[in-house]
Amino acid sequence: MATRFTVGRLCPGISRRLLRPQTAEVRVIPVRVKVDMARAAVAADKADTPPVPSADRPDVPAEIPEVKSRFDIRHDYGEQVRQFPIVSLNFDDALEAYKSKTTGEILRALLVFKLCSFDIIVRNNNQLMKLSRRILGKRLFKSCMKGTFYGHFVAGEDQESIKPLIKRMEKFGVGSILDYSVEEDLSRDEAVSAEMDSCISSAEPEQSEIHSDKYKAHEEFGDRREDVVSARTYFYEDEHKCDENLKIFLNCIKAAGYSSTDGFAAIKLTALGRPQLLLQLSDVLSTTRQFFEALTSAEKKLPWVKRKLTKEVFQNRLEELGVPMSRDESGWWFTWMDQDASGDVDLLEWNQMLKPNHSLRKLFVVPNIETGELEPAMSSITEEEEQQMKNMLQRMNLLAEAAKLQGVRLMVDAEQTYFQPAIARLTVEMMRKFNQERPVIFNTYQCYLKDAYNNLYADMDLARKEGWHFGCKLVRGAYMEQERKRAEAVGYEDPINPDYEATNRMYHKCLDHMLTRIDKYGDINVMVASHNEDTVKHAIQRMRELNISPADQTVYFGQLLGMCDQVSFPLGQAGYPVFKYVPYGPVEEVLPYLSRRAQENSAILKGAYKERMLLWTELKRRLSHLELVHNPDKVKQ
Repeated sequence: MATRFTVGRLCPGISRRLLRPQTAEVRVIPVRVKVDMARAAVAADKADTPPVPSADRPDVPAEIPEVKSRFDIRHDYGEQVRQFPIVSLNFDDALEAYKSKTTGEILRALLVFKLCSFDIIVRNNNQLMKLSRRILGKRLFKSCMKGTFYGHFVAGEDQESIKPLIKRMEKFGVGSILDYSVEEDLSRDEAVSAEMDSCISSAEPEQSEIHSDKYKAHEEFGDRREDVVSARTYFYEDEHKCDENLKIFLNCIKAAGYSSTDGFAAIKLTALGRPQLLLQLSDVLSTTRQFFEALTSAEKKLPWVKRKLTKEVFQNRLEELGVPMSRDESGWWFTWMDQDASGDVDLLEWNQMLKPNHSLRKLFVVPNIETGELEPAMSSITEEEEQQMKNMLQRMNLLAEAAKLQGVRLMVDAEQTYFQPAIARLTVEMMRKFNQERPVIFNTYQCYLKDAYNNLYADMDLARKEGWHFGCKLVRGAYMEQERKRAEAVGYEDPINPDYEATNRMYHKCLDHMLTRIDKYGDINVMVASHNEDTVKHAIQRMRELNISPADQTVYFGQLLGMCDQVSFPLGQAGYPVFKYVPYGPVEEVLPYLSRRAQENSAILKGAYKERMLLWTELKRRLSHLELVHNPDKVKQ
């Protein structure tokens, strides 16, 4: 039986009134033409008119700004032969991996990894840490933690104490992604209560039926920490708490700028506002995309990011779907969306339906056919909730401004799929504003999702079309078990790839596409955030094939502090841009973070003992060479 789509089902918050263009209310962002060094040189060669050199740099074309630091995109130009560093892709060089560590740090790493291999310790690590705190007392417990888990996985207590480690890593070619890792230690009941209170609108206390079940709060999954070991979780308390989180993130950005020359800072949007607003916006965005898929169903063999609507098809499909709109009205709507006057509308133009209104009074708006006015797409929110949305956007803007001022790149972490459409959309809006000259804002794409490639493709196309720099972190994902359970229990399609191999293929597909685009255009930056050695090898091999030099600073590699050093440090010392995710914070306040790291290492170490074996190899080498007193600061690079 054919499905009948109605506006009430497809566009929650718009009732049965259809969308009509109001061109006076729409802001069209002009496309900026960006020319990098490589493309400028090629164009000059073709025209037989060499670029005019600048006075202080005769080898650099005058119209190309001088690169100040590693922060900026770099490209070789002219006929230079590109040099690629020599690095073993077996990642089995213990000396290169650990010459940045003292012997005491190697012994501590061996102890921590050994403890992480015992299931009974890992399963009960949180209770064991709390018991140790009571028995040992605050001072002795703190010393024990610094000699074990805290010392291995956490950089220090504040921005001053982390500076020596960050400077030492920089000496060995590894940068930092700073994260203040303090977490509230809530019970499950407290977490569920906080989640349910913050995810249900006072305007819709019964959670209206117009919203998809996926984008509603469910008490069974109210504690978003369950089945998640590698991601931090924030629970909404009030706007004051969000302001406190804002201050923490601002201090983190300041610390990154203060302690490093080219660092990153990581943030989560659920820390900056009420999650109910993210749920509602995600519902609107998802339903709008479903409407586009329904209208382009004749092209179902194509992924939705490559589908297009002609005016005739658009009008016919509206009639077939039972949408009560005249052909004059649908023609007006189509003309409004067809911004480049190409005669067809793709997903990028379709999404202009939900342009942010910069008055911030109506945050995401669509035209109302009855009044001729733009109305909020999320109509069922109170004035207080509308102010909360405005507060969230203001906090995001403050963070982006601070990052740009401090010369720090801001990495927005991905979260659960019921929040992610809104998070991704708001992050793209920040990119539009702050990535005009260089990549300041980085979005995160989780490759265990079936839609990962399509989402990445659409956002890169938008960046190319509008002329801003695209920044991206590629990860496999942190919420797989939780997402599968929720999809099955609530009754929507599992968003996760069927198995690990499918996720690997998706990761490499996304990475290959990005590297190809980097080779072609150069205005894209990607962080290959992975502990998987095969993925890192694949990235390096593709860089060589595409002639993308590490010196271009367009491809980065990222791993967690205390993990995968056999990959990070040899790459960094060979000249590849490598970064460690560096948590910091007071000992007792980062215990939830340490608990997750123990669980994550347990899962990793069950299948791989390579890192532990390499640590033993380096320790034996130092014993045999009488080098137990090893000072990394005196190592010559």
